[in-house]
Amino acid sequence: MKITRISVFHRDLPLEHPYWLSGGRLKFEVLDATFVKLETDAGLIGWGEGTPWGHTYVPAHGPGIRAGIETMAPAILGCDPRLTVNVERAMDLQLPGHLYAKSPIDMACWDIAGQAAGLPIADMLGGGSRRLAPIASSVGATTPQETEAVMNRYRQRGYKVHSVKVGGDVERDIERIRHVEAFRKPDERILYDVNRAWTRQQAMRVMTATEGLGIMVEQPGETLDDIAAIRPLTRTPISVDESLVTLQDAARIARDGLAEVFGIKLNRVGGLTRARRMRDIALAHGIDCFVMATGGSVLADTEALHLAATIPDDNMLGVWACQDMLTVDIASGRGPRNIDGCLHLPEAPGLGVHPDEDALGAAVAVYS
Repeated sequence: MKITRISVFHRDLPLEHPYWLSGGRLKFEVLDATFVKLETDAGLIGWGEGTPWGHTYVPAHGPGIRAGIETMAPAILGCDPRLTVNVERAMDLQLPGHLYAKSPIDMACWDIAGQAAGLPIADMLGGGSRRLAPIASSVGATTPQETEAVMNRYRQRGYKVHSVKVGGDVERDIERIRHVEAFRKPDERILYDVNRAWTRQQAMRVMTATEGLGIMVEQPGETLDDIAAIRPLTRTPISVDESLVTLQDAARIARDGLAEVFGIKLNRVGGLTRARRMRDIALAHGIDCFVMATGGSVLADTEALHLAATIPDDNMLGVWACQDMLTVDIASGRGPRNIDGCLHLPEAPGLGVHPDEDALGAAVAVYS
């Protein structure tokens, strides 16, 4: 089997509400999404998606995905999509780095591989739990009262896992955390996501002031070196996501005991082929996981769900689904959707969902 044609689509995905990150440092209203359609000489078609969380959050942006695919297309054409490691190596040789640009190609290859085998991607990755996976909300950094209002909106949709954004002002963050903990429900799990916005001294002041609340924080420093300096000084569990990009990052975090949780974001790390290696490092070291798309439609959410399903239930803390934050649906209600705050693994072979091409518009590039 060979890849014979690559079609690339660009679609803006407006957010239902403006989203503030890191104490108002970053604001997002529309996501730049790239959808990739791989066609094969066997008649199988695979779909992938790459949707970075804006252009200014991390070194990844929508136009960069499309430019990267243009560069990699000659090396991808003719590859057998079922041999995902071979495709990975072909992309790496053609374009070193730029993992976010490789992720949608990797996703589409796994879609085809699953269809060829007659299995969902999760089962291709080693076996998937059919337990409903709890969705983690994403609550932008605003006032404590607005934070409560947003969380209540998600609660009405059944959500019991929440990622609350903090960062940027020590006193405000302490107030926000204490306020949220005061109205936390007994069956809820809350992650306070700093998104790298604290300096080392800010991290220590907030984490010391809230240590007795039993909270968990994500990415409390800019780099792994920052987290390595913070880790011995606090008993607060730490999750790492922005600094978890490569397999070397995962190995260092596990080896040096820098965090108790991996936040694996598939577009950031380059897709399922690389993410499953991080999963294995986490499980080998007793590290729990959140699994997330960086952003995007039900396609990106479904990819994250497939990896999450391969993680033992006791170690899988939640999946983040962006679809509930969007005003458009490019798949007409198909695929995993929120059921009482959870997603259910598709049983169809491959990814288990595909977009409506009419909703994507004309391809912006075709390679054959």
